[in-house]
Amino acid sequence: MEQRNIREENAIILDFLPNGYPFDSTPSHRKTAIVQALGKEHFVPLELVPKKGVFLQPYKVVYIGDGKREEIHHILGRLPIERLTQTAKKELEFVVEEIVSKNEPRFVEFFNVAQPLTTRMHAIELLPGVGKKHMWEIIEERRGDPFKDFGDIKKRVKLMPDPKKAIIKRILLELLGNEKHHLFVDS
Repeated sequence: MEQRNIREENAIILDFLPNGYPFDSTPSHRKTAIVQALGKEHFVPLELVPKKGVFLQPYKVVYIGDGKREEIHHILGRLPIERLTQTAKKELEFVVEEIVSKNEPRFVEFFNVAQPLTTRMHAIELLPGVGKKHMWEIIEERRGDPFKDFGDIKKRVKLMPDPKKAIIKRILLELLGNEKHHLFVDS
């Protein structure tokens, strides 16, 4: 799969390791603190090095863009999902849920503009719990009026699984890296 150069401006802390990784054989006086984080815009898992003396809590949003950074010294790079610590793995779902909740219009817009991927498959069908029947109902409903929020989708599409939970589940599936098509996670 092609790796595009995705730039994140902000990241949400998943785990903070003040003494680096426990399995790292580097002498303790040479170890640096490590931060495992998730990019806020593209859901890119990242490995960061905080500035000396900075202590970071999970869920804190840190600036990692090109300008002056207050807490982060540098970015080590993308973090393979299998290298997440147990703490980071536990926090991942909560952080994804928080991002989706705070950016509801962005994810509702997906339901309003999603297009077919092939002649046989539509992007909406890739959401967990959404099949052809729901997909056609969503397409019919959005023709008249675009959806306003997740509640509007649930109200207008009969027996629709919770659209917010479906988006969250899809993002987590994409993060695990087993999906052919990516709707929300930039790989």
